[in-house]
Amino acid sequence: MRTLNEIIVHCSATSVEQKINAATIDVWHRQKGWDCIGYHFVILQDGTIEVGRPIGKIGAHCLYHNVNTVGICYIGGIKDSKPCDTRTPQQKRSLRLLIAGLLEEYPTITKISGHNNYANRACPCFDVAELDYLLQYAIRARESL
Repeated sequence: MRTLNEIIVHCSATSVEQKINAATIDVWHRQKGWDCIGYHFVILQDGTIEVGRPIGKIGAHCLYHNVNTVGICYIGGIKDSKPCDTRTPQQKRSLRLLIAGLLEEYPTITKISGHNNYANRACPCFDVAELDYLLQYAIRARESL
């Protein structure tokens, strides 16, 4: 297993009306010549978490930042043809649960970022700093062991 030190959050940059999933993104990424979907997890509008690329495999989701990261993508991010936080309450909950689980399972993760921290993009269309409390909680829990 590779050492993981960061979670990078993405959106699919699709409209709220589009019903896509990890399989759809897998097709898109294979059309680019990749061997499979670049994200490790995809969160659908109903909150379902789908597994994409195996977590042990280096991702293909953030240029120059794939080796030690986990890529999570939620479906959406576009409303009225503009970048927008379109996350449903179910997606927000699933994102929090997924991140909390990853932080517990991989104690080497010490950072949560948005794709926009590394690229000139709106993705993931919300301020990922709102999730820092999950990381701070995990760090305190690790220190108390």
